Amino acid sequence: MHSEVAGDSRNTGSDVDPTPPDAVAPTEPVDVVGGVDAEQEAAEQVVPLTEPADGVPPVVDTPEALAQVVAAFGAGTGPVAVDAERASGYRYGQRTYLVQLRREGAGTALIDPIALPDLSALSDALVGVEWVLHAASQDLPGLVEQGMRPSRVFDTELGARLLGMERVGLAAVVADALGLGLAKEHSAVDWSTRPLPPEWLRYAALDVEVLVELREVLAERLAVAGKAEWAAQEFEAVRNAPVPPPRVDPWRRVSGLHQIRDARRLAVVRELWLTRDQNARQRDISPGRVLPDAAIVAAAQALPRSVPQLTALPAFSGKGTRRRATLWQQAIDRGLAVPDAELPSVRGPKSDAPPPPRAWADKDPAAAARLTAARDVVTELSTTHHVPAENLLQPDLLRRLCWTPPSSLDAAAIEDFLVAGGARPWQVELLAERLAGAFAGLARG
Repeated sequence: MHSEVAGDSRNTGSDVDPTPPDAVAPTEPVDVVGGVDAEQEAAEQVVPLTEPADGVPPVVDTPEALAQVVAAFGAGTGPVAVDAERASGYRYGQRTYLVQLRREGAGTALIDPIALPDLSALSDALVGVEWVLHAASQDLPGLVEQGMRPSRVFDTELGARLLGMERVGLAAVVADALGLGLAKEHSAVDWSTRPLPPEWLRYAALDVEVLVELREVLAERLAVAGKAEWAAQEFEAVRNAPVPPPRVDPWRRVSGLHQIRDARRLAVVRELWLTRDQNARQRDISPGRVLPDAAIVAAAQALPRSVPQLTALPAFSGKGTRRRATLWQQAIDRGLAVPDAELPSVRGPKSDAPPPPRAWADKDPAAAARLTAARDVVTELSTTHHVPAENLLQPDLLRRLCWTPPSSLDAAAIEDFLVAGGARPWQVELLAERLAGAFAGLARG
């Protein structure tokens, strides 16, 4: 399952111990009404879920044990709860390190995909069965790498979003829908650890313990709200989502890059990022643990010409960073030696994406007016239907419609544009005519 604490954002040093104490989620603002702590009162009504009903099963890590799981789950009944744990912020990439499943008649299974990388037999045994996941878009890519492809999906996080729930993390949704307290203290641990500690396995088993029950409650709420078909379309979209193409100039995602304003320093950032990425891949360590983004930016700002100058920078004073100081200085030197004609563009790579909306008023006032009108429509519908604006329509698609609209701005043309951009039928039905009316009002005005 996705970590509820972002992995890389917790990394402030380089080459740190890959197994720090379990992260604790930050506290959230508390609503106080009439002198009563509303959140604490609600929390007291939640029953902690501390042990799986059938206990914690042993980890499945042999072909013989997997064959038994395949048989049991193939003979089970009803939907199957599925979850996956990664080592985000610890290891390179988004590899799956534990797969959890639970199904009526089969119980719970905890599978080690490192020992058993091919789980296609299990997937084959579940053809036609609905898989219940929370935040499926985060788990499915890794599961596909193990040969697991669902026939149908019910995403409890997406369901919660469509219902307008303010908090959509698994623990919050379980508390709201089932009145159960699901501990999340192990959500951000290093799941590549072997052997996995018993308390982590208990947490992993509990993550699928009530997913099917949660699915039933959310499905009923969606039906009552008239959103069952909306949900079905969203679930199919996430199930069939294509693998995103590789990013152009991924090094430009370095945090703090906005502080770098000239091409030479950008070349240094690029060389440091490429060197870090290669080193992290070779060592199977999260890039942020090899060299923090802040260190890359600091080096690009300072442009040290020698290892002593580099290690004099506070960002390069750590033991692990100093140990590889020669590697980083060589990368800096390569950036400094890039011919002027080969320096990266300060503006970034060419893209068909619209410019940042803040620039629209100067570049294209008519497009800026369309965007304002379109956002007003989305905001109103979001409030009326209790659905987050970003779930009503992908923000990028809305911007593209307003920046490069079809030649005609009637409802039919807008509908075609939205469909071509991947909007679901329920979104098109809600938005096409309303957007056409808003744009027509601009023309009249």
